[in-house]
Amino acid sequence: MEQNELYPIFLKTQQLETLIIGGGFVALEKLSFLLKSSPNSKVTMVSPFFREETKELANKFGIKMIVDGYNNSYLKDKHIVVATTDKVEVNIQVYKDCKEQKILVNVADNPPYCDFYMGGIVTKGNVKVAISTNGKSPTTAKRLRQFFEEVIPDNIDDLVQNLNKYRKTLKGDFEDKVEKLNEFTKSLVEK
Repeated sequence: MEQNELYPIFLKTQQLETLIIGGGFVALEKLSFLLKSSPNSKVTMVSPFFREETKELANKFGIKMIVDGYNNSYLKDKHIVVATTDKVEVNIQVYKDCKEQKILVNVADNPPYCDFYMGGIVTKGNVKVAISTNGKSPTTAKRLRQFFEEVIPDNIDDLVQNLNKYRKTLKGDFEDKVEKLNEFTKSLVEK
């Protein structure tokens, strides 16, 4: 049986430099996805053209847009790159250039050329759940996201805030604190 071996992490994208190459529908989708989850992301976009919707969104969030074709000089000081052009050869060149410079790269809709996937995300205050289908079915990730948005209560952040306050009052070593918090929260998963 095949298994998803991806390791999920949560990136502080306001501390990282992200480059999106492309200005069409896919670039808009990737930018929207990133900004919905991390509205303070530092993003630069490079494309010979940008859709009007992309310009509007980019301007709203202070995203730098460069009207130009891809050139590997745009990779300077970038941490994450997303290639979204409709030119396969450009996307593959972006991938190769990123690999040479040890930059994480995602070539949209081309899993062999991805170091990471942008999965489905559910956010309720401080609670964030990421969903991955190992790049196999973005539609399934979308449906699971919709499911979790419905079943995770809107007031879950109140619980998180209260548990954080409670955690700060606990005495003892790390193991004692974990044991007390596990006991206190076990009712969340009991059927």
